[in-house]
Amino acid sequence: MQKQTQRTSGVFDSTNSGDIDAVIGRYSSMVYKIALTNMRSRYDADDIFQEVFLRYMKNKKSFVSEEHLKAWLIRVTVNCCKSAYLAPWNDNVSLEDIGDVADTFSEDERGVYEEILKLPIDYKTVIILFYYENMSVSDIAKTLRVTEGAVKMRLTRARNLLKLNLEGEEDNKSQNGVNR
Repeated sequence: MQKQTQRTSGVFDSTNSGDIDAVIGRYSSMVYKIALTNMRSRYDADDIFQEVFLRYMKNKKSFVSEEHLKAWLIRVTVNCCKSAYLAPWNDNVSLEDIGDVADTFSEDERGVYEEILKLPIDYKTVIILFYYENMSVSDIAKTLRVTEGAVKMRLTRARNLLKLNLEGEEDNKSQNGVNR
């Protein structure tokens, strides 16, 4: 059997160095954003980023479509984040370490982003995939290997938590302004 060395009709071969460079170029931003959002540390996000693409290079299978490859990369990124997050040496770093991503937002957007980071990992993941990666509910469900109902419920609960937290912030700001 001859080893496939070129990309043909959208099929990616993780053993081909040209495909590896193309995949890193195309998906590096997505993988890094997911890792940084989940880990809240540039250093941990760098480690996750490296681990994801190392696993891609070690992976000996071809991907049949862009969607399959993207789903695989997201799944591996989320799994690596969960593993690292639960590791005994992980001490959740402050929000100040997320400067690279957070600096690209306005002040209001930064506040929302910081509240997203405070969500439980399952809620945070669906919010990032839905709003920042523009994935559909069905694509998220396939990627995370859960039902569409579970994705919808996580989105609803995440939105409700965000709303409560953001309204609480607004109440605190208005009370502080009145008390002065």
